[in-house]
Amino acid sequence: MAAAPPPEPALRREQQRAADIIRLLSLYRPLLDAYVIDFFTEGLWAQLPPPWQAALATATPPQLAGLLGGHGGPGATWPLSLLAFAAATRALAFPRGRPGGSPHPPCQSARLHPLLRRHVKPKKQHEIRRLGKLLQRLSQATGCDRVVDVGAGQGHLSRFLAFGLGLSVTAVEGDGRLASMAERFDQELLRELGKTGVPPGNEGPPRCRQNRTPPPPLTPQRPHHVAGRLDPGAPWGEFLLPPDPPGSGPAAQNPLSDPGGSEGGSRVLVTGLHACGDLSPALLRHFARSPSVAAVTSAGCCYMKLSTAPTPLGYPLGYPLSTWVAGLPGHQLSYRAREGACHALEEYAGRLDGESGCLRAHCYRAVLETLIRAADPSKKRPGVQTVKKSHTLTFPQYARLGLPRVGLDPATVPLDSEAVGAMLEQQHKVVAFFSLTLLLAPLVETLILLDRLLYLREQGFQCALVPLFNPRFSPRNLVLVAARTPLSTVLSGLDEDSSEDEDTGVAELRGEGPSPPKP
Repeated sequence: MAAAPPPEPALRREQQRAADIIRLLSLYRPLLDAYVIDFFTEGLWAQLPPPWQAALATATPPQLAGLLGGHGGPGATWPLSLLAFAAATRALAFPRGRPGGSPHPPCQSARLHPLLRRHVKPKKQHEIRRLGKLLQRLSQATGCDRVVDVGAGQGHLSRFLAFGLGLSVTAVEGDGRLASMAERFDQELLRELGKTGVPPGNEGPPRCRQNRTPPPPLTPQRPHHVAGRLDPGAPWGEFLLPPDPPGSGPAAQNPLSDPGGSEGGSRVLVTGLHACGDLSPALLRHFARSPSVAAVTSAGCCYMKLSTAPTPLGYPLGYPLSTWVAGLPGHQLSYRAREGACHALEEYAGRLDGESGCLRAHCYRAVLETLIRAADPSKKRPGVQTVKKSHTLTFPQYARLGLPRVGLDPATVPLDSEAVGAMLEQQHKVVAFFSLTLLLAPLVETLILLDRLLYLREQGFQCALVPLFNPRFSPRNLVLVAARTPLSTVLSGLDEDSSEDEDTGVAELRGEGPSPPKP
């Protein structure tokens, strides 16, 4: 039997990166799996190397921001082992693009038609415009003008693709109530389009107003909404399950086996903008086994909801997908590690730089955890609903709001003891410890996304991970793009699109494998 051909250089590099990440994560497993709310109950500070403790105990928040950002921080002196740890995490993580830009939240997008901004927060406007332009490029490169938006929510992306870019869109949403809301928003937009004098002007506060060419007029082409959930084990044309709750939303007739009523076998582009948990891997599997899917874009989120062990229904795992990662010893990721990968490193670094009062929130919760366990040892990490604006409260005020949420009477718990005061004085250590865990967050996300990239590479598909969104405003900013045709033309124009945008630029992480065999 002839020997298998050696892997392509890009594939070899990515396989080695995955192996190196797993090796590094294994070295720091206690830090990776630590819950910051256990800071006092499990003595997490004492588990750090003594030189790290000494340096971190006196570090200012801006210095910690420098450690996260790789520029050291003003006047910081770090142990070499800590510097090496931080440098290794940055070297192995996928580039996330330049945060850059204003520290303020993003503005109303001047490049979106005003009617497409309605009901849409500025962050989402930024995302749908950037992803929409990428899908437009894929449409031009593949000759497909049909898009299936899975996990479409209230239809904001689908609305931009259809009304704004003129693409034919099927929006699939598992929550029938959201699908119905999306249809109402479409009807509202159509009514406004029927009126004369709809202004394309720039809205928002003065800092958001820009002298730019107005966005192009909208088309009357609306998306088609379908209420249904994805069955990851079914063929592409049969993947719909009833919506949740059953019977809600638009009728769940499946248009995917015959998109838009056209002749069978029509090719489509599939997209999922922050498709939660196992939904993102399912989209990639459908692409890989369905020749009718010409290309896919996937921005994942909620990694803690990925299935990592066999399920009763026998559905494939959400992680790992690739043969390579599944075969590496130590590739397993705990719930805590996957949950930590969803944290926003850039946002927290901004809080550190500004020495925000919000930094006390983790210390408050860690102290509350000690009081909860002292009052009832059976309660370990109970879910405490977020206390709004907790950083503006004293700890007793915070505790009186939090304890009843776990079934405890604040009157029976000492809230102003010396022990509580001593813990509150260690807020800077809690902040420092949490900052260390954040250094590992991009590594875990990289491993999860790298596993998805390798899954597609192993089957010979063209694919790339692109930091498409501004990470300061959209932490899950890496978008996986895969197609059955070369992606070089699609990716080469993204920098140009970005330079024309009102938001930050983007740098691609490219590398194309061999073309897959023709179906």
